[in-house]
Amino acid sequence: MGNLNAEFLLSKLAGAKEHFERALDCKHTEFDDLYPYMIEHPQFFWYKRYVAWSELLTIVKLSEELGVDWRKQFSQKQADYVTGRVMSSRVLDEWYETNDSKEHVG
Repeated sequence: MGNLNAEFLLSKLAGAKEHFERALDCKHTEFDDLYPYMIEHPQFFWYKRYVAWSELLTIVKLSEELGVDWRKQFSQKQADYVTGRVMSSRVLDEWYETNDSKEHVG
């Protein structure tokens, strides 16, 4: 695969990771703009996180199929969660390594 295509895919991966982390942190994402009426729904943040997680998994799957190393964009624990594919409460609670090293999206 050419460097340009790999760079493109890695930039999309970085965007998907940021989108998921913004959803985790309850920050604004494009999902809010697409479904503004859902903000009042009690399950809104769950849906928002699910959409972001699905996007992340899709780009990881494409990366794997195209032979692009996606793991270096994540901590080992995060890569393990992504490989496991299931968004559990543990993933939501432990995505960031520790409270001291949280790198929340600004």
